Amino acid sequence: MTLFVENVNEPEKKVNIDEDIVRKNTDDSLQVEMNDYLAKFLDMSNDAKENETKEKTMPLSEGIKTFPKAAAWSIVLSTALVMEGYDTNLINSFYAFPSFNEKYGEYVEKLDAYLIDAKWQTTLSMCVNVGEIIGLFAAGIIADKIGYRWTLIGSLVLTTAFIFIVFFAKDIGMLVAGELLLGLPWGAFQTLTVTYASEVCPLVLRVYLTTYVNVCWVFGQLISSGVLRAFVDSTAHDSYRIPFAIQWIWPLPIMVGIFLAPESPWWCVKKGRLDQAKRSLKRLISANEHLPDTEVLANAMVNKMQLTIEKEYAISASASYWDCFKGSDWRRTRIAAGVWVVQNITGSALMGYSTYFYQQAGLATSMAFTFSIIQYIFGIIGTFGSWFLSRWTGRFNIYFSGLCIQIVILLVVGGLGCSSDKNASWGIGALLWVFTFVYDFTVGPLCYCIVAEIPSVRLRTKTVVIARNAYNIAGIVIAVITPHMLNPESWNWKAKTGFFWAGFAVVSAIWVYFELPETKGKTFADLDALFDQKTKARKFKTTEVETFNVGTMMEALGEEGIKAAVQHNENQADRTEKV
Repeated sequence: MTLFVENVNEPEKKVNIDEDIVRKNTDDSLQVEMNDYLAKFLDMSNDAKENETKEKTMPLSEGIKTFPKAAAWSIVLSTALVMEGYDTNLINSFYAFPSFNEKYGEYVEKLDAYLIDAKWQTTLSMCVNVGEIIGLFAAGIIADKIGYRWTLIGSLVLTTAFIFIVFFAKDIGMLVAGELLLGLPWGAFQTLTVTYASEVCPLVLRVYLTTYVNVCWVFGQLISSGVLRAFVDSTAHDSYRIPFAIQWIWPLPIMVGIFLAPESPWWCVKKGRLDQAKRSLKRLISANEHLPDTEVLANAMVNKMQLTIEKEYAISASASYWDCFKGSDWRRTRIAAGVWVVQNITGSALMGYSTYFYQQAGLATSMAFTFSIIQYIFGIIGTFGSWFLSRWTGRFNIYFSGLCIQIVILLVVGGLGCSSDKNASWGIGALLWVFTFVYDFTVGPLCYCIVAEIPSVRLRTKTVVIARNAYNIAGIVIAVITPHMLNPESWNWKAKTGFFWAGFAVVSAIWVYFELPETKGKTFADLDALFDQKTKARKFKTTEVETFNVGTMMEALGEEGIKAAVQHNENQADRTEKV
C-alpha cells in the first residue's frame, strides 16, 4: 500500500513515501524480535545441555539423595504387577491342584485322577493373553489422553469387579470368560508401570526401577505358589476359591497410592502442560547438599524434556501406532518387541508351568509346590543380584550372556528328560532352580529396562504396547503347545521340552548379537541421535553424540518452532509466578 503526505504550501500536491522505507523499518523490528527469541532459546538449550551432562555423570549416591521420592512412587505403581504375576502363575499351577481339577476337570480312569483336558489348559492360559492384547492397545490410547495415573486406577477398578467372575465360576467356560476379562486391565499394568518408572527417575536409577517391575512379577508368582502350597492338602471341595479371593487384597491400597502419586512429567510436557510437569518434578526431587534449590533443577529438566519432544515432533508431528512402523521408530519398535519375545520363547514357559512340570517329571504334588516356592525365591534373589551386575557391565552383555547360559541349562534338562533313572527328576528340579536364577539375574529383569529405554519419547507408550503384545502373541502360541508337551494324555515330552526351547534360545542369541544395542549410560536424547544416525547396534556403546546443539536444534525446529518453544516456556513461567 502506498502512503502520501500533503504539502501545506501546495495542498493540491501530495508527496509519495516509498513503501521500501516502511518495509525496512518493519523488517528491522521483526529481526530484533527474532534475536530476542533466539537469545531465550539459547538459554533454554544451554540449560538442557547442562542438565543432560549432569544426569550422565550423576553418581548413584547423589541420585538416591535427589530422587528418593521418584523411586518410592515408581515402586508404588509397579506393585500393581504383583497381581498379574500372582494370577498367571495361579492358573498354570492350578493344573496340579486337586480340588481345582475335581471342580473343572474330568476323571481319567487309567491315571485314577482328575485332570484338566489339554485343550482347556490351552484355552485358560491363552485367554489371558488375548485379553491383555486388547487391553494393551486400549491402555496406550487412553493413557495418552488422560495420563498414566487415571488409566491405572480405572484398570484396578475393573480388576476388582472381574475377580468376582473367577471366584464364583460355576464351570470352566465361566472361568475362561473371567480370565479373558481380567486380561484387559492387566494390559495397562504391563505397559504403564515400566513406562512410568523410566520417566520419573534419572539415568543412574533407571535400571533399578525398571527391573524392579520384574521383582513384582516374581513376587506375585511366589505368593501364589505359597498360597497353593498351604491349601494343596485341604479336603474342602472349594479350597481353590481362597487363592482367587486373596486377589481382592491388592487393588484398594494400590489405587490410593497411585491417586497420591504425581503424573509422569514427560507425559505432562507431551500434552503441553509445562507448569504441571514442573509441579510433578518438584514432588519427585528432594533438596540435599548436592541440590540446595529444587526449582533450578526442575526448570532445567522441563527445558530438556520440552526440547527433546519438540525435536521429535519436528521430525514427525503425529504419534499414532502406525508411526511406530516408520523410519527409525520402526527399528526401535522391532528391537523392543524382539527383546520381549525372546524373554518368552527361551524357556520361561518351564517356570510358568513349573509346578505342573515338576509333577509330571515325577515329584509328589506337595513337593512340586515346595519346589516352585524355592524356585521363585531364587528368582527374587537373581533380580536383586542383577542390580549389582548392572553397575559393572552393560545391558547387552548381561542379556546376551544370560541367553548363552540358558542354552546350556536347557540342553542338560532335555538330556535328563531322556533318562529313565528315577533320580533324574530331582536333577531336573535343581536345574530349573538354576535356570530361574540365571533368567532373573539376566534376561528377565534387563528386558524391562531395555524395552523402556529403546522407544522415542513421543511414541514410548505405544511402542511398549506393541512390544508387549508381541510378547503376548508369543505367549498364545506357548499356551497352545506347552500343555500338549507336558500333559501325559497328549505329547508327554516332559523334561525333553528343554531341547525345544534351547533351539529357540540359540536363534534368539544370534538375533540379539546383531540387533540389540547397548543403552547403558545413554539418555533419551542420546538414543534419539544414535537411532537418527542409523548407528549399528555394536557401535552404540562407543559412539559419542552431541545433544541439544543449538545449530542442530534451530535447523530442526525452524523459526516458528523456536518461537513456539520460547512462548510456551514463558507462558509456563507466568502461570507459575501467579500460583
